[in-house]
Amino acid sequence: MASESAIVLPAGGLQIRRVSELLGVPAPTLRSWERRYGVPTTVRSEGGHRRYGADELQEIRLMRDEIARGLRASDAARSVRLLLDRDNPAQPRITALLEASGRIDPDGLRAVLEESRAELGLSMTIDQVVMPALRQVGAWWEAGRCGLEQEHVTTETIRGWFARSTTLAPDVCHDRPIVLACGPRDQHTVGLEALAALLAERGRGARLMGPRTTCEAVLAAIVATHAEAVVVVSHLRAQRRPAVETVVAVDDTGTAVFYAGNAFSSPELRIGVPGTYLGTSLSVAATTIVDQLQR
Repeated sequence: MASESAIVLPAGGLQIRRVSELLGVPAPTLRSWERRYGVPTTVRSEGGHRRYGADELQEIRLMRDEIARGLRASDAARSVRLLLDRDNPAQPRITALLEASGRIDPDGLRAVLEESRAELGLSMTIDQVVMPALRQVGAWWEAGRCGLEQEHVTTETIRGWFARSTTLAPDVCHDRPIVLACGPRDQHTVGLEALAALLAERGRGARLMGPRTTCEAVLAAIVATHAEAVVVVSHLRAQRRPAVETVVAVDDTGTAVFYAGNAFSSPELRIGVPGTYLGTSLSVAATTIVDQLQR
């Protein structure tokens, strides 16, 4: 696959074969996405052939990446439309967050986040503003449309806001925390940091482990904190076995265990895995954890 940052668009747009080569999506899949879900809606040449401009390429990147993180094609298309839909009540906040990101403006990012929380609430802000905006910035960086500094400042500012939201949440009403762990091969903790903020809003304390959390570290954390539950998140399908082993080991201790991520996204990938699958919505995941523990 050619570098996406090197894409040069001719005046009439790219042909489907070239788009397939550049973005790593088979041409029949591109036709299927447009026919079944309307993502993207392309213009046609005088000969009736599809032509793809910058907007269409961005829709395909988002669709591809949503599927890569575990969504079914129909749900991925819905997510892409939500992100790009100007009538979506969260869209003005997404736009404002991306504009502050483009300016590399941490204060502006924090201001948008606070305004969004006041207007939409923490759950909707995280699920429908922050996470889609982060995926958009990630797609821009991958395509060479923004620099590493913009991606880094945006991500770190949002992580700091998650931490502040957790700290300023209502008092924890349970002594035993919930351990939040990446799989042993996984490095990204942003989703878990957002989940910690959502749990804190619901009166539940969390202990966030770092990237690449080993099974031994998780089991030690259960003992040290008297954890009520453990959440394991892994996005690496090809290396899911260590994450599954962690889930099984936690279950063997009698501790409630939950899991999420691309490594578990399809029903086939969850066969034989104990515990509760949390899906893709962070706010729904937080509610599921709290409700199940209360029962």
